[in-house]
Amino acid sequence: MTASASATTPATDSGRADRFAAALARADDVARQLRATAAERDRSGETPRKEIELLREADLLQVQEPVEYGGAGLSFGEASVITRRIARGDTSIAHLLGYHYAQTRVSRLFGAPEQAAAESRRNGEGRLFWGGIQNPRGGSDLLLTRDGDGFRLNGHRTFASGVSLGDRLSVTAILDGELVFLSLPGDREGIDPRHDWDNIGQRLTDSGGVDLHNVRIEGADILGAEPWIGAGPLTPFQTLVTPHWQLAFVNFYIGTAEGAIEEALEWVRANAAPWETSGVDRASDDPYILQTVGEIVSEVRAAALLADRAGEALDRALAVGAELTDNQRAEAAVAVYEAKYLTTKVALDATSRLFEIQGARATTAAYGFDRHWRNIRTHTVHDPVAYKAREVGDWALNDRGPEFSLYR
Repeated sequence: MTASASATTPATDSGRADRFAAALARADDVARQLRATAAERDRSGETPRKEIELLREADLLQVQEPVEYGGAGLSFGEASVITRRIARGDTSIAHLLGYHYAQTRVSRLFGAPEQAAAESRRNGEGRLFWGGIQNPRGGSDLLLTRDGDGFRLNGHRTFASGVSLGDRLSVTAILDGELVFLSLPGDREGIDPRHDWDNIGQRLTDSGGVDLHNVRIEGADILGAEPWIGAGPLTPFQTLVTPHWQLAFVNFYIGTAEGAIEEALEWVRANAAPWETSGVDRASDDPYILQTVGEIVSEVRAAALLADRAGEALDRALAVGAELTDNQRAEAAVAVYEAKYLTTKVALDATSRLFEIQGARATTAAYGFDRHWRNIRTHTVHDPVAYKAREVGDWALNDRGPEFSLYR
């Protein structure tokens, strides 16, 4: 289950194409290492510090930063394909990587130019990992209140990822009634992860609640130029922040399905038996198994192509920059949300139906094949895909683009 890289790599930049290919090869190697221990690590549910170090050592954390800063100069669409490759080995770690890639782009959308440049250099040279406290649902608002020449941040969220692992944290907060984005060091005093994540899937995402108690915030921690608020609504370009996250989801959903298929086919070749009335001697010749594999593979390949298309659409919109129009933003967002709808449906179906070709023995807990469905099911219910289908339909029927929120 390989995805074409050519669609997202500019043909005129052979150096960039080579860097992208090299990053994909490193990602595939990391995915193989993760896959070898995925079932055991899923059962243990430990904080994935070693896994983040594996990504760091493979030079995958800074791929979007300029070459002169130690990165590979890749686009977000290209980075999202790396997320997909990692998901073939471990959905939880791909979740963390996809969120990381999105969070390192926030300063490009909301920061002053000098802030964005400083963040980029710091990310590239330090190979930093980013966690985030951005989910707007659950818990209280994170409120910034003025305190002398700075601010204090207080509140709690019931869901965040990578907070205890992050060298840096991307945080959303409310200042004087308006949304602001913060960029903070991960060890800032007063940020306390609850470590209360005990869900059936995505067990290695360092997720769960987080409390913030009188966290000191300096003006330089707030992205943008002072006074930070009062400049009117966000621009269409800034509202691309949400499609970034959604494209990350798209890619670790479909990458999970691709990895599950690889594992299932290996199992069938080595262990499965044909059904007694199939008339064949090998499971790999069983006509029912062949039909089921053909259906699943075809659907997953189609969804992967739609994911590629979504990455291209978002990259085109980002390339326009500050002059992006509402319609251009809507076209990019809808392309991502079309992929979100289909990859959700296909990944859930594939990770469930693959047991049909493997057989009952494959449900033995020691193999951990159920983790693929548990991971996809857990994450997809955080953001009901029916609303993505509705937004696609509203654009197709009424030319109404999705109104911005941190979910669309």
